[in-house]
Amino acid sequence: MKRRSVVKYAAVAAALSLGLTACGGGSSESKGSDTVRVTLANHVWTEGIKAAIPEFEKSTGLKVELTQLGEDQLSDQYNVKLNAGSDEIDVMMYRPLQEGKAFARNGYLADLTSKVAEDADWNWKDYQDGPVKATTFEDKVTGVPIITEREVLYYRKDLLKAAGIEVPKTMEELEAAAKKLSSADTAGFVARTGKSAAVTQFSSFLYSFGGDFTDESGKSAVGSAEAKKAYAFYGGLIKNYGPKNVSTDMSWPEAMAIFTQGKAAFYTEADSLYKNATDPAKSKVTETVGFAPLPAGPAGSKPYNIPSWGLGVNQASANQDNAWKFIKWATSKERTLEAQKAGVPGPRASVWSDPAGTSTYPKDLAAAIAVSAENGVGHDRPQVLTVGKAREIVGGPIVSSITGADASAAADTANTAFQKFLDDEK
Repeated sequence: MKRRSVVKYAAVAAALSLGLTACGGGSSESKGSDTVRVTLANHVWTEGIKAAIPEFEKSTGLKVELTQLGEDQLSDQYNVKLNAGSDEIDVMMYRPLQEGKAFARNGYLADLTSKVAEDADWNWKDYQDGPVKATTFEDKVTGVPIITEREVLYYRKDLLKAAGIEVPKTMEELEAAAKKLSSADTAGFVARTGKSAAVTQFSSFLYSFGGDFTDESGKSAVGSAEAKKAYAFYGGLIKNYGPKNVSTDMSWPEAMAIFTQGKAAFYTEADSLYKNATDPAKSKVTETVGFAPLPAGPAGSKPYNIPSWGLGVNQASANQDNAWKFIKWATSKERTLEAQKAGVPGPRASVWSDPAGTSTYPKDLAAAIAVSAENGVGHDRPQVLTVGKAREIVGGPIVSSITGADASAAADTANTAFQKFLDDEK
């Protein structure tokens, strides 16, 4: 999956060598040494941590050897080194919902259950439920979430005011408002349409209609009555009130561009992308964009609340105690607050309740995030080993609904295919 970053990481980050090592010597340190070998992804969160590493080194007497990679290179390195059982990585930044289950199943991630429970001041209980569930495998904590996101409603305040429409609180109200505001020049609603790309944003609709990708027994549930209603509703909004001649391969950049160019009244998307709509250099609706919680469906408002990235300890590392010291420092309340002030949404409830933690966010967005975090579901895609293939399957009915095909029949077809996929993964 193309992972959505909170904001485009700074140009200086893009210019960094993909194999950058810093704050330490080569990789020849002995096992159990005072050098912690940390592998992180290119991300604005990483830039903040990298700048603060001297603080960690001074307070602990440890040294940090940092490897910073682009996402594709990061995945390639993990595939090679983790599969080989290499102990060359102590701390690793990973995507809990994209690869966390596979990493945990394969024994790549150390069990951190006792470590997160041992330090009351660090406070594991401060972490939101959704991100915690996403970094837990078979009742064992396998990672600590560092970056989170939720789905919220982006809308045009000026268009709603001119039409005398209140901000929609339910899916029915959203549909009625999108219909009323839809015109030849402006779509009533826009969202992702690509078969795989749309799955994460569709997931919040699925949960709000009372469905999920699998049922409590682990069987496919994309053919359930609730799922069929969600598919029909999401696709119907785009088909009936979306952009003219809408493409069925849009991910967030294309959908966001339509909204920020003033061509749509409503848009549901990850809150972590909000700066694309508020930055005058990128958006024509900077002064008129508003944010609200995801409208409630029959089962309530249930947006995803997920960790897009987390930190784990390599099970093969002989330096796990020092690796944990780094993670505990990097995920402390103080470091989380600094990251959040820089535009990186974090997983700690105390930081969201701290005025300083929301001081850089639009007030209505901060309020929407608070609601979404409380009601949020801890996954935004099927929780399987081979996530990409699963998304292609369950995303099929989204496209069918958008194009006017029989969404119910498409959901039945997807349900059969997804069940076979689940059976084959066992």
